[in-house]
Amino acid sequence: MARTITPAPTAAPTALADRPKAGRRGVDTRRQTMWIWAFLTPTIVLYGMYTLYPIVASYWYSLVEWNGFSSQQRFVGVQNYQAVLNDPAFWASVKITLVFMLLVAPARILLSLLLAMVLNSPRLPLRNLFRTVYFLPVVTTTAIVGVVMQFVFDPASGPFTAFLKAFGADTGIDFLGDSGTALVTAAAVYVWKFFGITMVYWLAALQTVPTELYEAGRIDGAGSFQLFRYVTLPLLMPFLLIITVLTVEDTFHAFDLMQTMTGGGPFFSTEIIEIYIYRWAFSASIPQLGFASAAAVLFGLFVMVVGALQAWALVVARRSRKELS
Repeated sequence: MARTITPAPTAAPTALADRPKAGRRGVDTRRQTMWIWAFLTPTIVLYGMYTLYPIVASYWYSLVEWNGFSSQQRFVGVQNYQAVLNDPAFWASVKITLVFMLLVAPARILLSLLLAMVLNSPRLPLRNLFRTVYFLPVVTTTAIVGVVMQFVFDPASGPFTAFLKAFGADTGIDFLGDSGTALVTAAAVYVWKFFGITMVYWLAALQTVPTELYEAGRIDGAGSFQLFRYVTLPLLMPFLLIITVLTVEDTFHAFDLMQTMTGGGPFFSTEIIEIYIYRWAFSASIPQLGFASAAAVLFGLFVMVVGALQAWALVVARRSRKELS
C-alpha cells in the first residue's frame, strides 16, 4: 500500500520568520529613543544650568548676606525677607506693578476681542494679511522696541512730537520723562507690543462657536449686538477666564521693555518689581544679592499663586464648556 505523506505545518516557520522582524522593530525603537535623548540632552543641560540652577540658588542666596564679589557669605536666615517686607520701596514697586497690570490687562483683553471678532468674519477681505500685521510686533525683540520707543516719544525731535505739533501743539510732551505719564505710556506700548498674542487667543476661541447658531439667530431677526450678547459671549465665557489669567500673568514680565524705555524712572514712577530686584542686584553701588534674591523669591511665590489660579481657571473652563455642550 502506498503511504500518504502529510505536509508539515506552516505555522511554526511563520512564527519563526516573524521573530527577526519583531527584534528589528525593538532595535529601531531603542535607536530612535537614543537619538531623541541625544537631541534633547543639550536643551536639558542648558535648561538646568541657566534656569533650574539659578532658581535653586536664589533660595539659598536669599538666606545669606552677599555682595556678589567676595567669596564670603554670611548666613542671616530670614533677615533679608524681613528687610524686604519692611522696605517702603518694595511695596511701592508692588503697587506700580499692580497698577501696570490694571492698565494693561483690560485693554489687551477687550480691544483684542473686538479686533478678533472683526478679523474672524469670513466676509473681510485680506483678513489673513491683517492678522499677520497685527501679530508682527509680538515677534519683534522687546528690547529693540523699547529703544525705538524712546526715539518715538522724544520730546525734542521724535515722530510723536512732530505729530502733536502738526495739530497745533507748541512744544513736545515728555511722555517718558514725566512721572505722571511715564507708566501710562509704557503700558500703552506694552499693549501694542503683545496685542497680537491675545488676539490669537480670541481667534481660536471664536472659531469654536458653531456658525449654525449665527445663521439661526439671523433668521430669527437678531442683529450683530444681539448675536454677540446671546450667542458669542455665553460661549466665550470659559475662554474669557483662561485668557484673563494668562494676560494677567504675562503683565508681570515686563522687565525688558520697561528697563529699556524708562529704567524705572523718572523718580521710580515705573519701577516694577522686576526692576526693583535688578536695581538691588546689579545697579546698586554695593550690590545686595541676598536682599535681591529674597525679593525675587517673594515675587516668584506671587507668580506661583497666579499660576495656581490659572490651573484652577482651566478646570473651571473645561467644566463650563462641558455643561454648555
